[in-house]
Amino acid sequence: MALNKVKAIALTNIDSSTVSGTYQAINAAGLDQACFLVRVMNASNQNVTLSYDGSTDNDVVLANSTLDVPAQTNSSPNNKVALFAKGQVVYVKGTAGTGNIYLSGYYTLPN
Repeated sequence: MALNKVKAIALTNIDSSTVSGTYQAINAAGLDQACFLVRVMNASNQNVTLSYDGSTDNDVVLANSTLDVPAQTNSSPNNKVALFAKGQVVYVKGTAGTGNIYLSGYYTLPN
């Protein structure tokens, strides 16, 4: 039976004291792999807004909370798989606070 291995990308973060009303990248180099799950952990004392293109408000992550975004939670027709693109940059904006905002992600490799 063929199996895939789940691997994690390197954790990236931004200090919430540098967050402003203008979008800034959490992971300026982008995702180094196409991920099936992206996780944003807001370990700061301020809510933040997320964008996946640097201009559109896409999500909100409340202070001291986590947002998991599973790209695919069930089977797709014709064995297609939904993934966040390799190179995808995730942006954050809000009010400067105390603490960090982290980005992690998970991808698969053939065994």
